[in-house]
Amino acid sequence: MTTLKDRPNTALLVVDVQNGVVGGTPKRDLVVANVGSLVERARRERVPVIWVQHSDDKETTLEAVLSGLRVGRLVVVGAQTDACIRSTLHGAFVRGYDATLVSDAHTTEDQTAWGAPPPDQVIAHTNLYWTYQTAPGRTVGTVKTKDVDFSGTS
Repeated sequence: MTTLKDRPNTALLVVDVQNGVVGGTPKRDLVVANVGSLVERARRERVPVIWVQHSDDKETTLEAVLSGLRVGRLVVVGAQTDACIRSTLHGAFVRGYDATLVSDAHTTEDQTAWGAPPPDQVIAHTNLYWTYQTAPGRTVGTVKTKDVDFSGTS
């Protein structure tokens, strides 16, 4: 349960799903399809869909938007797992949000030329550690696209 008072709602947060970012990522078509299906479901269920570039940086208007919508839980999807997704998850977490990462709806570029692990390992590692992240008063974890429940139970 979120530590944010009077914020019972959920929003789908779509991070960096734009051509210049996802264009060369592995499993792009699958990830984009999963993001698309979640956007459709969220809209059908009247769940706010919020598109951001890079992360949910505190210097943006995102917090004001989320507060105005009484959102305390984020379902996170998108691109640049090792940067934008990770920053968004951790930023939301330390600010008191519940944050669910959709395990098959995020991807990242191949940075192995600069010494990073391959994209599949980056994605798997992020899914692993976010599954077991904990803090008092917060609910976090991972879920597959087909199992997303915008009512807040997964």
